[in-house]
Amino acid sequence: MRDLKSKILSAVRDDLEEIDGALAEHLAPHFDLARDVAGHILFSGGKRLRPLLMVLSARLCGYAGGKAATFSIIFEYLHAATLLHDDLVDEAGLRRGKPVANSVWDNATAVLTGDFLLARSLSIAADTENIAVIRTIARITEMMSQGEIQQLNRKGDTALTEEDYMEVIKCKTAVLFQGACLTGALVADRNAQDQQFLSDYGYNLGLAFQMADDLLDYTLDSEALGKSVGADLREGKLTLPVIHALGNTGSKDRRKMEEIIQNPDFSIADFKTLIKFMKTYDGIRYTRKTAERYVEKAKSCLADFKSSDTKETLCNIADYALARKL
Repeated sequence: MRDLKSKILSAVRDDLEEIDGALAEHLAPHFDLARDVAGHILFSGGKRLRPLLMVLSARLCGYAGGKAATFSIIFEYLHAATLLHDDLVDEAGLRRGKPVANSVWDNATAVLTGDFLLARSLSIAADTENIAVIRTIARITEMMSQGEIQQLNRKGDTALTEEDYMEVIKCKTAVLFQGACLTGALVADRNAQDQQFLSDYGYNLGLAFQMADDLLDYTLDSEALGKSVGADLREGKLTLPVIHALGNTGSKDRRKMEEIIQNPDFSIADFKTLIKFMKTYDGIRYTRKTAERYVEKAKSCLADFKSSDTKETLCNIADYALARKL
């Protein structure tokens, strides 16, 4: 995994520098407070994966317009906006190992900064002068909001099904990955077939990425995770490892699992017990195997593109999305 990460970083180092430069540049002309709060989330160790996917997709499609890094920050601003809002809704304490923005400033400031980042992303989308890009960003914003509402509405619901879970992560995560890759093809004016290939690559990668991320909540390593141990569960978010295990338990063990899940103040011992149940009833293995299938589907979407360093990097990113901490 370390070698794969090094290989990816070596291939994209210049791109990441351009993306970071564009992020800072497009915050600079605005109010100090908005810039400071946005910077708290934007420059706290994020991977820049979503804008990077747009840049790489555009390059794969032969884009030579010189604005890929600028257009790509649409997706980091969108992502950061949702994180600011999510942390408030979830009453979270940590994000990327740092206190959440609303605890450093206040709730109103965090919400309004999230709104500002959403507006900036739409403004930059308009600068592409490409109606298909604008429609894509509008659709992403709408669907991500729907995903958050769905998740909030089913908070702590132990009757949540795998189908319900897939619908939530499609809206919350996969559509943003999908839109980033599709936008790369759109700004390059690539044909409809290649647009679909890259859209499908991003969609499948996004599903795999979120499943892998959900597994990380059960590592017991809050420092590596960047948030409190069991944070998702304490916030009432039932993810695939839990859902699958619940569906395979007998009534006695299910009741015990439900007792832990429905108590936001569960102990570390309780959490370890829940992890044991998830291993016993196949929740961990099943989630990992399902994520692996989506990684393979993502890579297969690139099959018709000619071999290149960019294509190899996109395939490596798909592999690393699953392997990064599992």
